[in-house]
Amino acid sequence: MDRGRKPPRHFSMIRGFHLADFFTLANAACGVAAVFFAMLFVATQARHYFFAAAAMAPAAFIFDVLDGMVARWRHEHSPLGRELDSLADVISFGVAPATLAFAAGLHGGWDWIALIYFVCCGVSRLARFNVTAEDLSQGGAKVAYFEGTPIPTSVLLTAVLAFAGWQDKLGDNLYGGTWMIGPWALHPLALLFVLSGSMMISKTLKIPKL
Repeated sequence: MDRGRKPPRHFSMIRGFHLADFFTLANAACGVAAVFFAMLFVATQARHYFFAAAAMAPAAFIFDVLDGMVARWRHEHSPLGRELDSLADVISFGVAPATLAFAAGLHGGWDWIALIYFVCCGVSRLARFNVTAEDLSQGGAKVAYFEGTPIPTSVLLTAVLAFAGWQDKLGDNLYGGTWMIGPWALHPLALLFVLSGSMMISKTLKIPKL
């Protein structure tokens, strides 16, 4: 045993977090809360749970913006922070909106495929971003844009769902009704998630880097 090496301290990983990382974790917490609120709505049909779930999206977005601002202010960029940000974004802007959509009434077989596709596109988009960021950190030229829309743009989908809830357009009253395509049902609202996911993985859509 190396007597000169100190044993790891309790909570040593948390002790190594930067201030920006705690804002990132707050982002993830909002996403998890959104999922819980959506499940409460499904169980109780109490509309305030649905709106609480929707409200977690802009809260998560605020924390997502703040973590970047704090990291730049304190010059505390790190690979751990980048990975934390991606994992938090998957929850808050991928899984949470899909869960809210399911709670809103997107229960058909084609709806499931659309929502799963959306989440997978978000995961793929974040993975591509991390690879690009890693390449840049190794001395590559700085790019002026990223490919595809960022996953936080899914807050717009959550806003649509919240508006639908406000107009009592949930469940059987969803916009566009229900289409039967083969053995499964499709709600046209699910196509917005397909569009959003496709825009995230697009290689021709260029988003300026701020």
